[in-house]
Amino acid sequence: MDYDLIVIGSGPGGYVAAIRASQLGLKTAIVEKESLGGICLNWGCIPTKALLKSAQVFEYLNHAADYGIKTNGGEVDFEAVVKRSRGVADGMSKGVQFLMKKNKIDVIIGYGSLKSKGTVSVKIADGTTKDFTAKNIILATGGRSRELPNLKQDGKKVIGYRQAMVLPKQPKSMVVVGSGAIGIEFAYFYNAIGTQVTVVEFLDNIVPLEDEEISKGLLRILKKQGINIMTGSTVESVDTNGEGCRVNVKTATGNQVLEADIVLSAIGISTNIEGIGLEENGVKTDKGKVLVDDFYQTNVEGVYAIGDIVKGQALAHVASAEGIICVEKIAGQNPEPLNYNNIPGCTYCMPEVASVGYTEKAAKEAGYEVKIGKFPFSASGKASAAGAKDGFVKVIFDAKYGEFLGAHMLGHNVTEMIAEVVTARKLETTGHEIIKSVHPHPTMSEAVMEAAADAYGEVIHL
Repeated sequence: MDYDLIVIGSGPGGYVAAIRASQLGLKTAIVEKESLGGICLNWGCIPTKALLKSAQVFEYLNHAADYGIKTNGGEVDFEAVVKRSRGVADGMSKGVQFLMKKNKIDVIIGYGSLKSKGTVSVKIADGTTKDFTAKNIILATGGRSRELPNLKQDGKKVIGYRQAMVLPKQPKSMVVVGSGAIGIEFAYFYNAIGTQVTVVEFLDNIVPLEDEEISKGLLRILKKQGINIMTGSTVESVDTNGEGCRVNVKTATGNQVLEADIVLSAIGISTNIEGIGLEENGVKTDKGKVLVDDFYQTNVEGVYAIGDIVKGQALAHVASAEGIICVEKIAGQNPEPLNYNNIPGCTYCMPEVASVGYTEKAAKEAGYEVKIGKFPFSASGKASAAGAKDGFVKVIFDAKYGEFLGAHMLGHNVTEMIAEVVTARKLETTGHEIIKSVHPHPTMSEAVMEAAADAYGEVIHL
């Protein structure tokens, strides 16, 4: 065998798996068809955060007077904003290249597929094909923007998230279809820099995976920011024959036609499982996902799959965790299976959204008797000083044993705060232990302690 392990795909699942494998002494190679780091690093998580930071800076400039600072305002240089974002992504990709060299991982550039058990076929850019052998193969091929039959993407007027990051000029108006994390982040970004934005969501709540109170709180804030939001609505068709787009939207009260320069389809992802040798080698799939066990082995011995193409949340940190667990199992260690109910989810609009564990509704449906605690950032000294009083922290405990069932946050910097709850839940921390853990003052994180205290009738600052 050429290698102990070959990983197909170098996103946050693939490259992390490769590094961990190298650390454990496995001779490792990674196959990538485009750029190291995959979609997340090059066209997802990282460059979008750079765009969002530019929008946040622009908002600060426009509200500088609120902080006692006189400015002449600001002007968005859209081309420069996009250029900065691409520069951040390129820098991170180079960082992954360095990590590959540091860990002595062979990088094979080309389109990889499973030829047979133990063999990966790689189509190189020059059209030639080369085979590589390995005792173990991990498929980490990720996902792409999902398309609906009535919302075909042409890459110019009807676009996916990838084109939304590198538009040649800022659109005057945009319709965003879908209000998950991707849709809401782009809606916030474009609205903040001056584009007229309408969000169309099929379900009754935006960010529909979040706790209902978070969804409603964010809805109020985004509407206040000037974003037009249509829930319980469906895009029936898009006419791109004119200069812009005519979007036919079905609502509860009848059809409406919206006009916009650009339509952004943000209705989720499709998995990249076509053309990678699954059917030819009898690898089982179901509804676009590769079927795996708790340690990510498929029904074919020595063939594994991780990330967006398997069960669980399609998130970068999930893929990384899966990759590590998978490789440690291959190396003969005894890792714990991943607890998918303790995965934090984050949406990086402003204010941010972060959550982990059960929503209130899900906890009650699971049969728990719950204690609910909330603490608004309007009562937080740090939030008041920062001029970031929107939002709140909501915590959910099992009334019987004090188990920390879940937390849901809406506010400034809450994506940095949620890890406290993830760790607490991993350590089986109770509500009373959170209350008795002294939090620094003044910080936003005090809201977690105060919300826990509220659940038990001990809150001080409300």
